[in-house]
Amino acid sequence: MGHLRTLCAAAFVAATAFAAASPADAAPFHVIRYADTGFCQVWDNGFPTAPWPVHYTVMTHRQPTYERAVAVKGRLLNKHYCSL
Repeated sequence: MGHLRTLCAAAFVAATAFAAASPADAAPFHVIRYADTGFCQVWDNGFPTAPWPVHYTVMTHRQPTYERAVAVKGRLLNKHYCSL
């Protein structure tokens, strides 16, 4: 049982070190739109996975903050580029 705890602790330390060593993106936020529903959402490209489902379009260039991306999404909603 002690070996399992040691192994888990080592894996946690290695994962934390890897996350800290990976380069951070200064402005990772985009607004994406899903093709089949028209639904838009703010996506953080600093997140290690891609959005799902994969049928989406990036609607904006990189936004510096989450709040700015939400404001841009609101403008896209007002112009009826997005359904929600």
